[in-house]
Amino acid sequence: MSPKGQPRNSQSPDGQSPGERPPSGQPHLVSPPGAAVAVASFPLGNGEWFADHEHPAHQLAWAPHGVLAVRARSRTWVLPSTVALWIPAGIRHATGATSPALLRSLYFWPDRCPLTWTEPQVVPVSGLLHELINHLAQDPDSLPAQPRRRAEDVILDLLHPVSVTTVRAPLPTDPRARRIADALHANPADGRTLTEWGTAVGASTQTLARAFTSSTGMTYGQWRTQLRLQAAMPMLAAGATVSAVARHVGYASPSAFIAAFRRGVGMPPGTYFTPTPPSRHT
Repeated sequence: MSPKGQPRNSQSPDGQSPGERPPSGQPHLVSPPGAAVAVASFPLGNGEWFADHEHPAHQLAWAPHGVLAVRARSRTWVLPSTVALWIPAGIRHATGATSPALLRSLYFWPDRCPLTWTEPQVVPVSGLLHELINHLAQDPDSLPAQPRRRAEDVILDLLHPVSVTTVRAPLPTDPRARRIADALHANPADGRTLTEWGTAVGASTQTLARAFTSSTGMTYGQWRTQLRLQAAMPMLAAGATVSAVARHVGYASPSAFIAAFRRGVGMPPGTYFTPTPPSRHT
């Protein structure tokens, strides 16, 4: 599995042992001698995850098919094919799929990469970037060294972070607040107020309000909004309509849901989930 021609590093750029790989398929690694960028493709089944790990190289995690999720530093990113996640070398993370997916990862050796981002960054994947990534994933014999280096340079030019906020709904530690959280995970459209929940779980409104704020860092209303957006993302990624998703997660109208999504994520769902053009290589 070790790529050939790695600069000053005997470790594989994916940083994983075979035991950490999911059982659904075998990875394919393209790393010609002298290349600054290695490309690995991993088939992932629905709900399959790589265990926590880190890489000696920077990683760009992207799925031309399916939807990825990446957990790192207490945050979770949901990644349809329109966006990828830049993960700097050395940052521990876990990667999985919320639907059957092809994880196509680019690994950039730090000593040959001009990007100096120290935190994970969401990067939009344009049609051109889509094609260039697939271009580098070809068999090395099909892509001579000079054209490959030019493609690597263009890819670096195309990587620009976009302002996207991760959606997070940490579980409260108070057992009564946790019962509410579990019920809302099962039915995010449940519209009961905190006072109504208090009657159901045997706690005052003030006690529950403090429990949510102290253990999640959010008010109950803010936490419920995050939970609803979290529940909406896999549905949108699977192609469900905005109106159907809005109803499922408890919004009275599509426009109310779109407004909440824009506030919570940083862009409307139509922009975040618009597919990139299909490629002849995938």
